[in-house]
Amino acid sequence: MKQIVNPFLPSYEYIPDPEPRVFDGRVYIYGSHDRFNGVSFCLNDYVTWSAPIDDLTNWRYEGVIYERKSDPKYRKGPLNAMFASDVIKALDGKYYMYYTLGYCGHISIAVSDSPTGKYEFLGHVKYEDGILLGEKNEGIQFDPAIFIDEDKRVYLYSGFAPRKLSRFLFGNKKPMKEGAMVVELSNDMQTVISKPKYIAKTIFNSKDTDYYGHEFFEAASMRKINGKYYFIYSSINGHELCYAISDYPDKGFKYQGILVSNGDIGIKNKPINYIGNNHGSILELNDDFYIFYHRQTNRNSFSRQACAEKIKFEDGKFIQAEITSNGLNNTPLKAEGKHMAYIACNLYSKKGVYFYRVFKKHSKYHPYFTQDGKDRNENPKQYIKNFNKYSIAGFKYFEFNNETEIEVYVKGRSKGKIIVKNGNNELLAIISINGMQNKFKADLKALKGIHELQFSYEGKGNFNFISFEIK
Repeated sequence: MKQIVNPFLPSYEYIPDPEPRVFDGRVYIYGSHDRFNGVSFCLNDYVTWSAPIDDLTNWRYEGVIYERKSDPKYRKGPLNAMFASDVIKALDGKYYMYYTLGYCGHISIAVSDSPTGKYEFLGHVKYEDGILLGEKNEGIQFDPAIFIDEDKRVYLYSGFAPRKLSRFLFGNKKPMKEGAMVVELSNDMQTVISKPKYIAKTIFNSKDTDYYGHEFFEAASMRKINGKYYFIYSSINGHELCYAISDYPDKGFKYQGILVSNGDIGIKNKPINYIGNNHGSILELNDDFYIFYHRQTNRNSFSRQACAEKIKFEDGKFIQAEITSNGLNNTPLKAEGKHMAYIACNLYSKKGVYFYRVFKKHSKYHPYFTQDGKDRNENPKQYIKNFNKYSIAGFKYFEFNNETEIEVYVKGRSKGKIIVKNGNNELLAIISINGMQNKFKADLKALKGIHELQFSYEGKGNFNFISFEIK
């Protein structure tokens, strides 16, 4: 098998909100689809990638599976994006996709005979009286998750509970203050046949509960493991995915902890990556578990990329996963060879980090991931831009075998030295650089075993950090 890194899809691909699903021996990644350097969230049509369940290094592009224009409510413009989606194979053998279009607060459904589509618009989730879900004062329908239990009952989860709701975007609709919502659907996969129930507390009702400090915000997902129900969600903190457990699919959920933070908050005392919203879920394969999530790039929250980590599962509980560069590789990357700078799992400034939001942050102190070329270019040359004397880039993990040389590839007007250390702050190399050329090398202290690498810079100017090679 070849080695794989984070992000695990090609660097030109921007799929946030990754929802992993297994159909017929392959893992499919659904979600939304950002446009590189876009002006809003999720501006592209849905695509999917898949990999064999026994080889998560071998991802195949399946193409566009559903187009925005297929939804009859679609109108051109950045406010009519298709947000996070979820897909399930129903009892009739067909594949049903659930999503929300723009800020309408309703859940749309598309259907296909294949997990790769193309999907065709079916309708909206509605009550038996024909009224759309979300029109009976239940709260805004957002980020739907679909689940079919072993008894063949169908459950739909959704919700959105921000501290403050934009009236410009949502009009008179209300946030889901009571908690994440669940309803039961009939076997037609469209009709609501139960009253809404609310699970997972929000900031509006979490006082004196275990949810306090990690309340439900958005990004619902459901999994069943060893007879227990695991509700996965993004907390009010934005950067983290959390989970709650119950003996039932529609009640009794108790908060358990953090699954992953895209800033490693919870593992480290302070963020060691630029953070932003997060969304993802759990994949179970052959008694192993993986947490899928997304990272932020390009200085705002409109160019996000899917990542994944193996996560420990002990006595029915998950232990927070550390974000890494090797991700789905299952083993550390071989140190010998060329490594692209964009696989850095830790990127931050000595001045701190940003929470990436709608507007781009401009600062001479802060490095960031970006790319050359426009969206969907297959060779965009993604890299770290504005690497300067305040920057730290960390890569985890490598398997060393006494390699003795390191070469960096950088571009920019700069003069100084790149400092390379391991996770124990042990000096490994000092690489002198200048703006007259692009590649610079130095002796590397020989290491044996598993180590992380940290790069920093001392000197004048800044540069684009493209790659490094260990020999």
